[in-house]
Amino acid sequence: MTRETSFRSRWWLYLLLTIALIVVITPFVWMVLGSVKTNAELRQVPPTWLPEHPTLDNYTSLFSRLSFGRYFFNSTLVAVVVTASNLIFCSMVGYALVMLNFRGKKVIFGLIIGTLMIPGVVTFVPLFVLVANLGLVDTLPGLFLPFLVAPFGVFLMRQFIMSLPRDLVEAARIDGAGELAIFGRVILPLLGPAMATLGILTFLGSWNNFLWPLVVAQTENTYTLPVALALVSTGQNQTEYGLLMAGATVVVLPVLIVFLLFQKRFIQGIATTGMK
Repeated sequence: MTRETSFRSRWWLYLLLTIALIVVITPFVWMVLGSVKTNAELRQVPPTWLPEHPTLDNYTSLFSRLSFGRYFFNSTLVAVVVTASNLIFCSMVGYALVMLNFRGKKVIFGLIIGTLMIPGVVTFVPLFVLVANLGLVDTLPGLFLPFLVAPFGVFLMRQFIMSLPRDLVEAARIDGAGELAIFGRVILPLLGPAMATLGILTFLGSWNNFLWPLVVAQTENTYTLPVALALVSTGQNQTEYGLLMAGATVVVLPVLIVFLLFQKRFIQGIATTGMK
């Protein structure tokens, strides 16, 4: 079957994919175009697609009115710590659940899977009370300590490690290597696709997290970017949509860069996780 024949037989599939692509990218294109419009033009009815008088005033106001460096540092620190800890601890727990034999292993894994069924809003208040009792309200550790290990990350790493050959571990044990050495020298180098997948998902979730920082961060010194943008862009009488869109564009850029850098391993991790 030639390429032309294949295209004719699957034209409907390409049409659906094109429509889906347009639906997905349209809000992002509107956001970027809106960031260079004035507030008056953004409120204009009917709305304009292309900016009539492009301006960078929204970006200028964003960096002049906000302590952008401080908010960016807070968001980066929280996202990096949460992502790094999840990569390390989730992979270690996944290794233990697959390669080690100990009593209660199935029960522990069952409890981990059970926590995935509990909505996060259910544990929100108890978690805040715990953080408050520890004196971590309005501190950066209070923003990232509750999220150092995620049940989904443990599940993802366990499923990927199950696809690795046990012979490698047994050979290392015969050579006298300890479990920590086996994990660091044998297993960890093979976890690239799964760690890229977990890293991107965790970084994205932490970077865009809004509700928890909104409650825990009570002064500007601990605000993250989403919280700062939401509070500053809302004036006394109306929301400054241009400033909000400019801030959203800046917030999206780091996530987009991370995904573009690791997209190949991300797709590979999604495709191979769970295969055995």
